[in-house]
Amino acid sequence: MDSTQWIIFILVIQLIHFLGTWKLYVKAGRKAWEAAIPIYNAIVLMQIIKRPKWWVILLFIPIINLLMFPVIWVETIRSFGRSSLLETWLVILSLGFYIYYVNYALEVTYVEDRSLHPRSGLGEWVSSIVFAVVAATLVHTYFIQPYVIPTGSLERTLRVGDLLFVSKFHYGARVPMTTVAAPMVHDTLPILKTRSYVAEVDQDKYKTSIWNKLQLPYMRIPGFQKVKKNDIVVFSWPADTVHQFFRSERGIRKPIDKKSNYVKRCVGVPGDSLEVRDGYVFINGKQLQLSDRAKPQYEYRVFAQKGVSSRLLRELGVAEFNRYYIAANINQNQANAISKYAINYDRTPQGEVVIFTKSGGIPTKVIRQAGLSLRELTDRQRVVTLTDEMADKLRNNATIDSIVMLTAPAGQPGPNIFPQNPAYRWNNDNFGPIYIPGKGDKVALNAQTLALYKKIIRDYEGNTVSVSGNQVSLNGELVNSYTFKQDYYWMMGDNRHHSEDSRAWGYVPDNHIVGKPIFIWLSFDNFNDGITNWKPRWDRIFTTVGGDGEPRSYFKHFLVFLALYFVGDYIWKKRKKKAKS
Repeated sequence: MDSTQWIIFILVIQLIHFLGTWKLYVKAGRKAWEAAIPIYNAIVLMQIIKRPKWWVILLFIPIINLLMFPVIWVETIRSFGRSSLLETWLVILSLGFYIYYVNYALEVTYVEDRSLHPRSGLGEWVSSIVFAVVAATLVHTYFIQPYVIPTGSLERTLRVGDLLFVSKFHYGARVPMTTVAAPMVHDTLPILKTRSYVAEVDQDKYKTSIWNKLQLPYMRIPGFQKVKKNDIVVFSWPADTVHQFFRSERGIRKPIDKKSNYVKRCVGVPGDSLEVRDGYVFINGKQLQLSDRAKPQYEYRVFAQKGVSSRLLRELGVAEFNRYYIAANINQNQANAISKYAINYDRTPQGEVVIFTKSGGIPTKVIRQAGLSLRELTDRQRVVTLTDEMADKLRNNATIDSIVMLTAPAGQPGPNIFPQNPAYRWNNDNFGPIYIPGKGDKVALNAQTLALYKKIIRDYEGNTVSVSGNQVSLNGELVNSYTFKQDYYWMMGDNRHHSEDSRAWGYVPDNHIVGKPIFIWLSFDNFNDGITNWKPRWDRIFTTVGGDGEPRSYFKHFLVFLALYFVGDYIWKKRKKKAKS
């Protein structure tokens, strides 16, 4: 909706409110016209139902208001003596329209001295739950939200299994654009596995659906800092068109705030010219200096004449490599026993069974229990993912003969590389140069440059674009330049060869920015292997994401504070009890 449509919509809501409540206002000793004045009528209603005036603010906060409306409907009918469980359900299930029946069909009396305390333990429990959800949703939507790192695109800067708190107030919280949605969940309802929001997902109907008309325009509460180079940022994935990951389905169009959340490092900001040379990022011709906590990783080919030891790689902390075991034979029971560790099987020309596993291998205890006779095949060369520090340690190891970083040569086009145009022969390791536009920047437009900016102009800024020869038409008019309406950023994972990022889908618009990770409150190894295999990373629990130097855990400090709190609370209560006696 545009601003005019929203004003009309709000006035219609006010008219519905007035027609359904004016007689109740009069019975409560107020004037009928007071039910018709926007905002003022809500303040008066709070006085009628004996609730604090600041509740009015909650009625105008997106998502929060969806929780508050049913509460207000119930409080309104109860203020006129309609307190039965049946009527409570009627007013909720009728979306408040049961109030019309109370207003016109029933002879009710205003209960001026109505008790606000629940009449039963169940009522008190429900009341507590409702307002706990309201408070949690307010914090979750506008201040701090928990996230988990499910993939290794930032490994080892942020690890798979890190549970984060993400600040929304650093960059300014984005006001929810989808106004009809379940609180405290993102795009999918748990268990039900269905959409958590009401919006038309059919591409052809998106612009005309009544639910999409209820979308709010992009708005952001002022923050206290801008996105900077080297910041780790949570954002809505610009290319998201999936109902559910890992399922092949027709692409859908999703509201911006319901797109999947990604976390990457910002390596380019508006006004920068970015280039990737042999895997390293250059900004305006100079190599990007990453923060000292960044741990970029690249793929290396490691060679040793006597074989590259899995134990050596594990001791270095290398996690992304496969192991190979050879068995003369294997029966079904033995295969079942090791199935949780095996990722594939093959046979050698001699008929022996080859078992492929991840870097953790197959535990010795499991091998013995299964009655297997295995030997590990140690390849003379392996492709592994390493940080610079790991690579240096391998170079200095006497058992390693050579170690070479693997990069695609310049000019060799890579698969799924932005802007997916044959004129740009780029790959993950040699990419660009490319300009990152900001609000108000103007660029020349022709058939070749349009490939870089078409997604911005069409999808993010809502224009129609067509090309005839070397001439570009924008909204039906020939143009030779374009001025951008918002800022854009370039996001990349520190795990350079195992990250789908801006090199695949291009620019990240400012209205897709969600927040800034600030704190790791829990962290587990083996996070994707089932909860029974989780192992706490004690050195990462209660550590900050930003800052300089090695991360420091504040978990012990937290435990000391918690102990002091409970001891102090116990002493205070004991003294209070003694004073009463």
